[in-house]
Amino acid sequence: MEYVKFGNTGMDVSPVCLGCMSFGDTASGWHEWVLDEDRSRVIIKRAVELGINFFDTANCYSNGTSEEFLGRALKDYARRDEVVVATKVFIRMREKPNGQGLSRKAILHEIDQSLKRLGMDYVDLYIIHRWDYHTPIEETMEALHDVVKAGKALYIGASAMYAWQFQKAQYTAEKHNWTKFVSMQNHLNLLYREEEREMMPLCVDQKIAVTPYSPLASGRLTRDWEDTTKRYETDKIARGKYDSTRDTDKVIVDRVAELAQKHGLPRSHIALAWLMRKKPVVAPIVGTTKVSHIEDAVAALPVKLTEEEVSYLEEPYIPHRVVGAI
Repeated sequence: MEYVKFGNTGMDVSPVCLGCMSFGDTASGWHEWVLDEDRSRVIIKRAVELGINFFDTANCYSNGTSEEFLGRALKDYARRDEVVVATKVFIRMREKPNGQGLSRKAILHEIDQSLKRLGMDYVDLYIIHRWDYHTPIEETMEALHDVVKAGKALYIGASAMYAWQFQKAQYTAEKHNWTKFVSMQNHLNLLYREEEREMMPLCVDQKIAVTPYSPLASGRLTRDWEDTTKRYETDKIARGKYDSTRDTDKVIVDRVAELAQKHGLPRSHIALAWLMRKKPVVAPIVGTTKVSHIEDAVAALPVKLTEEEVSYLEEPYIPHRVVGAI
């Protein structure tokens, strides 16, 4: 594994990040297709064996059990000083007052809860999961700065917002000499490229590490159009992202399959090779329900596409409605 710097920081990360949304207790009511702890541990262990040192979870994933599973597995399989652990805050955790959002009260409570579930003294990257329209950005950025200064997080990042919001947050932090975001976890893949309009150029200019989620469009880029999986049938979030553009997206999926056959590679290699060319992508967040998924992601790292192949994959794309930045 060849490690890369995380944007404009000195931290080393693997160019593939293991996304942990697929790990958790089904009793949490999060997703029906998540893996229990025993099956999650097998994948986390294999990721460590492959050299992956970057792991992404969130407080809300399976109501916190994803963090618990990840923390216990890493304690057994990896050195804490070598791995990079990211978790997130914003999504509702309780139906009571202050159970969600990016207020000072919510952030300072949720970081402690996440650390307790992970069994760690700090996280390497603390990410705001969405933009909070009900809290002043000054309150949020100062609270995140205090989390860093307390040693509970080393860096902070953002996810799924409009470019103007991200820039507003960065300006606010710079104005007050508070900690700035070093990363953007956004929605980007061959079927959804709206981030290329403003967010990606902004991140290039500001040397922000981009860690795209859903790099394989929840599996749609890896299988025949008519094939289904349990996740495909039950993941309402993913269906909300992609079902409305099925007709126009099919031709892109077909072209991925065509190039995969030409090169004798899995389709995931083609889709990931395209994504890894996009500056300033550092490490796609690869969610897995099988060991083979993470093995395929690592095996895709050496794959290079020609300019003609990239153009062939991109040519059918038409504008999509914005999803994720809500």
